[in-house]
Amino acid sequence: MEQELSGKRVAFLATDGVEQVELTRPWDVTKEAGAEVELVSLKPGEIQAVQHQDKSERFQVDRTVEEVRAENYDALVIPGGVANPDRMRTDPRAVGFVRAFFQAGKPVAVICHGPWMLVEADVVRGRTVTSWPSLQTDIRNAGGLWVDEEVHVDNGLVTSRKPDDLPAFCAKLVEEFAEGVHQRQAAAAR
Repeated sequence: MEQELSGKRVAFLATDGVEQVELTRPWDVTKEAGAEVELVSLKPGEIQAVQHQDKSERFQVDRTVEEVRAENYDALVIPGGVANPDRMRTDPRAVGFVRAFFQAGKPVAVICHGPWMLVEADVVRGRTVTSWPSLQTDIRNAGGLWVDEEVHVDNGLVTSRKPDDLPAFCAKLVEEFAEGVHQRQAAAAR
């Protein structure tokens, strides 16, 4: 793969209950494209991934949300899994970390149940987003337009519905991360 993301730093925000393939596939693609990747979580140590509802592998956390700032990264990935974003959206530091990427106009890629973090960070208003279907009411109530698409890009925000969408999701996130800062995104988040 071309080194489209060489020199870029990408944060992956996840905690216990993250859907393993939604963490590992984008992680691998982002690294293969030349980016430096870090797993950011709520607590130090390891996080427990799942495959649907069953426990799978554990992953080492690189930094906690209290140790990081969006300004130190070029892009953000929020994988899904039901429990993962549900736990993170109750942590004000994690929510603030997500919001800061939008305020800076940096690209963000979110899949499955991950858009719950976008709703909590109040960055959905006026945007078109896709997700796992059960989130569509939450997205609409937060002022977003929900669409049922394999992948949707809205001014630097890449969203997808489920693991089956990972090939399209990964291709688009590399493209958007390579493109970099989106001034319109930053203005819309203010």
